[in-house]
Amino acid sequence: MKFPGSVLASVFLFVAETTAALYLSSTYRSGGDGMWQALTLLFSLLPCALVQLTLLFVHRDFSRDRPLVLLLHLLQLGPLFRCFEVFCIYCQSSHIEEPYVSITKKRQMPKNGLSEEIEKEVGQAEGKLFTHRSAFSRASVIQAFLGSAPQLTLQLYISALQQDVTIGRCLFMVLSLLSIVYGALRCNILAIKIKYDEYDVKVKPLAYVCIFLWRSFEIATRVIVLVLFTSVLKTWVVIDILINFLTFLFYPWILFWCSGSPFPENIEKALSRVGTTIVLCFLTLLYAGINMFCWSAVQLKINNPDLISKSQNWYQLLVYYMLRFIENAFLLLMWYLYKTDIYMYVCAPLLVLQLLIGYCTAILFMIVFYQFFHPCKKLFSSSVSESFQEWLKCACCDCRRRKSSESAEKTDLRSPADREETPSSSKISSMPSQILNADELFSA
Repeated sequence: MKFPGSVLASVFLFVAETTAALYLSSTYRSGGDGMWQALTLLFSLLPCALVQLTLLFVHRDFSRDRPLVLLLHLLQLGPLFRCFEVFCIYCQSSHIEEPYVSITKKRQMPKNGLSEEIEKEVGQAEGKLFTHRSAFSRASVIQAFLGSAPQLTLQLYISALQQDVTIGRCLFMVLSLLSIVYGALRCNILAIKIKYDEYDVKVKPLAYVCIFLWRSFEIATRVIVLVLFTSVLKTWVVIDILINFLTFLFYPWILFWCSGSPFPENIEKALSRVGTTIVLCFLTLLYAGINMFCWSAVQLKINNPDLISKSQNWYQLLVYYMLRFIENAFLLLMWYLYKTDIYMYVCAPLLVLQLLIGYCTAILFMIVFYQFFHPCKKLFSSSVSESFQEWLKCACCDCRRRKSSESAEKTDLRSPADREETPSSSKISSMPSQILNADELFSA
């Protein structure tokens, strides 16, 4: 049975980040910074409550008679109790023989164009561990993008204003960055397992390393760009954030309304229509929060029973990173034009260049992952490089068509006098024949 290392990592980041946030808020209180204390507590306690609700929802504890578990979650001790429960199940599974097992069927990755279906026995303990891993993966994503991401942005902004980084704040920012990167990594793995649910997916260690580097560069550069722009143009950053957030928040609903599909009723049997609406609103909120800082790796599709689109759309990925790169470059340009005296000792052109190169490095690691280390790359209809080549060909063909149409319009728009001065090809071709006929006449 697989060791529940992902559960341990999720609980460690949750406890460490919450403890660091409480310590840092106490330092802000002693220093008289009431606003920083309130914001730090808000971005720490709100995701804590959401994590507790997520764990209760995935384990369906609302409809079960477990008052002690509900009390522990109310006291924000739910992740610790769940972690203890996971390791108890893991330790007992090797000593107790299970009388009942279920059989699952999974397809292997295609080899030489053929894919075999394999059967696997899953015991009750392994099924419980799978549920715990799934719950903690979702909780890590919520903790990362609804708590750690705004928390990291806030603490980096405070450091830029105060021109000072304390040891406690530095440690807190490192933990927040690790939490975001880990949440993005779990989001990638969840997307792969949901999209290819019928296959036996095995992610290699190099794939984890590649995802970690991709997400680290992408999130770090994005947060720094937002903080730099906020420090010089506070009003405009609100507009930028609202445009980004509202676009990703309403985009899935617009697609759902345009499709004309009925309202989804099969998300959870125990949920009423109001409960289903609340869950869908929360999912779109999380989807918008993820895309604010990095690519979500999934496309939310409300009219789908799995709630995500299982097709691999490279063009959406390409458009997202192109627009995000242009936005980051524009925000850096505005910061460079309106920077204040607090950046007197910063080499601004070098910093702008480093951030743009860092974002391009993230895109490079993303391409390497999808091209070489994706566990289901054999199922792709086309790879990233092939799709990019097709896009370049289409762009070049469009440019050629535009040039040819422009040249045709220029020839049609010439003046009639220019047309009369230019001899036609038929007249020029008839002149040699007329001269030849005259010579034949004189020789005769």
